[in-house]
Amino acid sequence: MPIKRRTLLKATLAVAAAGPFAGLVAAPAGARTSARPLGLVPIKDHRDGIVRLHLPRGFNYRSFHDTEFPVVLDDGTHLPGRHDGMGAFAGPDDTVVLIRNHEVNGPGAPLGPGPLYDPMTAGGTTTIQVTKQGEVLAAHNSLAGTQMNCSGGIMPWGAWVTCEETVNGPDVGADFTGAPNTSLTKRHGFVFEVPLHGAATAEPITRAGRFAHEAVSFDPTEGVLYLTEDNFGFPSGFYRYRPRTNPMTSGSLDNDGTLEMLAVVGTPNAHLEANQVQGTTYPVAWVPIADPDPSFPYTPGQPAPTTNDEAISYVGDQGRAQGAALFSRCEGQVYDDGVVYFTATQGGGPVAPYPAGPAPTGFGNGTGQVWAYDTKAQTLTCIFQSPDDDVLDFPDNITTSNDGTLVICEDSAGDNFLRGLTRDGELFDIGLNRLRSSSGAPRFGDEFAGSTFSPDGHTLFVNIQASRGMSFAIWGPWRSIGV
Repeated sequence: MPIKRRTLLKATLAVAAAGPFAGLVAAPAGARTSARPLGLVPIKDHRDGIVRLHLPRGFNYRSFHDTEFPVVLDDGTHLPGRHDGMGAFAGPDDTVVLIRNHEVNGPGAPLGPGPLYDPMTAGGTTTIQVTKQGEVLAAHNSLAGTQMNCSGGIMPWGAWVTCEETVNGPDVGADFTGAPNTSLTKRHGFVFEVPLHGAATAEPITRAGRFAHEAVSFDPTEGVLYLTEDNFGFPSGFYRYRPRTNPMTSGSLDNDGTLEMLAVVGTPNAHLEANQVQGTTYPVAWVPIADPDPSFPYTPGQPAPTTNDEAISYVGDQGRAQGAALFSRCEGQVYDDGVVYFTATQGGGPVAPYPAGPAPTGFGNGTGQVWAYDTKAQTLTCIFQSPDDDVLDFPDNITTSNDGTLVICEDSAGDNFLRGLTRDGELFDIGLNRLRSSSGAPRFGDEFAGSTFSPDGHTLFVNIQASRGMSFAIWGPWRSIGV
């Protein structure tokens, strides 16, 4: 498959007053720049000398936990694949501890020993100690019995919050794959806290909502957890969970808080999934979700009368009835210095029909947006919108470097890149997936996911997600490329 050369785009207007993009230079709408060439070259994997990534010259990487072949962890757990969201924490002796999601759907045997939620499903998280060059020192299952663990977020008190991107359960009919849920023993669609030290409770934070969760981030100054929703065929929302006790004091999230959903002041049901003028800022308000944790009637062992479409929109519909805004597939997010950045994967383009039935190719007609929410000013700004898939194609997970550059994972059906978005609004290439299976078949359409820097900024850890997933440690002269 030929590599699609990418053009570069200059963001058009200033964004939030704080955080990495405070100095974004205003420019005419649609302005482009050719300031930086593609600049990626094939580089051999330190694990075995095979080329799996294209990176800038001077960079190196090692892959690990390649599930094309069985991988057994220290506790006897068989690594399930589908590597997705991931957080990096400082480990002993200058190592890094990663907590990584596995986005496994449908009934199945749990990961293995360890904290267990539902014994009839196979998703969860693994915790891995690695060197900054990706050499695995230890690994074990840290949460089992969850489903569709998509992304999540690093908590500043030393924990990872993992998110279920589903509302499967015995009380909900067959999911989007057609798989029945009758064998499940627990309701799904929640977030779970996985501590860096000690065992997870395997108890969901149900008050933070039952919906298609994607990612979370935490504002330590306000004590608020922000949550994105990737409701593929329907409008998605942007939420905040306000725990009763600030976790910066208590050391964990409580299950006694309130869930709210973002609305644009003066514009009920604002179509933020549609085309935006970059730099446009909206004042926002938050509407309460009265029933964040729904259960639906069912007979054990029998198909539930509530359909997946009804259940997956139940929480968001409560907010939209009060004027909450419509987004397209909110996915990755990260908090940085008073600003929450998040992606809307299919944002942009013409207005999507609403209310309407599910959109079979996803709600939203664009190729991606990046939003910034200023937590103190309570304003929302579109800081970047892709004009076409040659510029940015379905942005998903994101993180920030120590210098404030956003690192964006693409999730498209074609060439998938790691992309950088600088403080000055310059979009550029960091990495390109050139993974092949053992048979030689290309897996270039497998998405990047779980981007996270080691705490000192030396190494970018990232996954390529597929049924046969793997993780990468990437290191090199980051500042020389503007990261």
